[in-house]
Amino acid sequence: MAKLVVVPTPVGNLDDMTFRAIQVLKSCDLILAEDTRTTGFLLKHFGIETRMQSHHKFNEHHTAKQVAERIKAGETVALVSDAGTPAISDPGFLLVRTCVEEGIEVECLPGATAFVPALVMSGLPNDRFCFEGFLPQKKGRQTRLKELAEEQRTLIFYESPYRVVKTLAQLAEFLGAERRASVSREISKKFEETVRGKLSELVAHFEIHEPKGEFVIVVEGKSV
Repeated sequence: MAKLVVVPTPVGNLDDMTFRAIQVLKSCDLILAEDTRTTGFLLKHFGIETRMQSHHKFNEHHTAKQVAERIKAGETVALVSDAGTPAISDPGFLLVRTCVEEGIEVECLPGATAFVPALVMSGLPNDRFCFEGFLPQKKGRQTRLKELAEEQRTLIFYESPYRVVKTLAQLAEFLGAERRASVSREISKKFEETVRGKLSELVAHFEIHEPKGEFVIVVEGKSV
């Protein structure tokens, strides 16, 4: 039966790709890719020749309905992002919602998501956590930080290397410099690293050591 299949791809090491994900990408009719150049490298590595179409945050509002119609016409479509699981801080939600509303089957394969290993490696409580993704860059940022200062669950954020020091400093300001935290970068890649300590210590560390790669910040919740 034609359907939409959400396919996680490695966040770093290509060996993390599952056999099932490769099979789906080889057998489907179309692959929707966040960046066709990035996905093209992945497909070439695994000998996958399925045709691709661009699907990213700038065009997904316009293409979701069209893709749904193609699936209803009998095509099986696979959705991938540049790394990790689509719709987790990546394009995908609008397409999934459209397919659900249209009565189209949606399947999501289990696979890579950067925040899970970062949370486990942090050493902070992981029985209950709050995934925040990327904080608002401007409007609403301070309001959100003030709200999160009262959150008792472990907090998880994504951040780019260009804003990680600023974000850590603001977390220290709004949540408290003594809060314990963990910062992981380049998960499953050659230069993977996790640094743990108080927020104030992590700010000092990355002011000295230039941040490089993609970051996951894990912060302990407010003590009861």
